[in-house]
Amino acid sequence: MKNNDWKERLNVVYSTNPDYSYETNKDEEPDTLPPAQQRLRVQLERKNRGGKVVTLVTGFVGTCDDLKELGKMLKSKCGVGGSAKDGEIIVQGDFKQRVVELLKAGGYTQTK
Repeated sequence: MKNNDWKERLNVVYSTNPDYSYETNKDEEPDTLPPAQQRLRVQLERKNRGGKVVTLVTGFVGTCDDLKELGKMLKSKCGVGGSAKDGEIIVQGDFKQRVVELLKAGGYTQTK
């Protein structure tokens, strides 16, 4: 029986080959490194944000779920909003020192 999952074949319209099988090029997420091996960089940024300051955490190596979990913890401890996507965490406001302290308390020793 053929796999007729249409969500995986969105860009294929029609094939006359009976032996054709659609191959997906899904990128595998890297395994999440332990907190002590993560090289996180914490910085303030104002670019393209209408003059507002955000605290930016970059350099996270791991799955999207782990990144979002870390971002959720940082945002809730600082009491502000933000986002976690594309390997970086954005915390609204100037919380650089607080974020560094929270990361060190969480076992992330190599923060800059």
